[in-house]
Amino acid sequence: EGGTAVAEEVQIEVLHLPETCSPKSKKGDLLNAHYDGFLASDGSKFYCSRTHNEGHPKWFVLGVGQVIKGLDIAMMNMCPGEKRKVTIPPSLAYGQQGYAQAKIPPNATLIFEIELYAVNKGPRSVEAFNEIDKDSDKKLSELEISQYLKEEFARDGKKRHPSAHDEILADIFKKNDHDGDGFISAKEYNVYQHDEL
Repeated sequence: EGGTAVAEEVQIEVLHLPETCSPKSKKGDLLNAHYDGFLASDGSKFYCSRTHNEGHPKWFVLGVGQVIKGLDIAMMNMCPGEKRKVTIPPSLAYGQQGYAQAKIPPNATLIFEIELYAVNKGPRSVEAFNEIDKDSDKKLSELEISQYLKEEFARDGKKRHPSAHDEILADIFKKNDHDGDGFISAKEYNVYQHDEL
């Protein structure tokens, strides 16, 4: 690195903080947010979530690399309703390569304006596992997951064909029960955070 102490970190400016700031986002949470991206060099906008995907805010899991590293850092400890303006150095964005598709040149510093709408427990959080694991034996049986799906379906109130439940259940086991023992262990379930269990 030599003697140059470059501040290669994300700068966060809070533009709006709601009175009740809870829950705060953490690694593994499922976030729903709108954000606009600008090039720091000339202020030109390269991304606007309001014009993508029919204007729906983006859903993503925080801290697992679904977005650039700078955004994973910038959206930690953020609460629903909060707005931030964040400046992300190239090393935590698209680096020396840039990102031609989005017209981001090499070594570009990026600015994002972010508005966070929702913070949910992530689909693979330890809490979610414990919630499904009713008998606390650290593995999820077909019955436990089946029960969980029923509750989830009831909660969102969408009408689904009964067979959808079985298809989803079969799919969950196909994708998660790696050793084929008919149970999904904590390790199999928790694909995101191997370090916590």
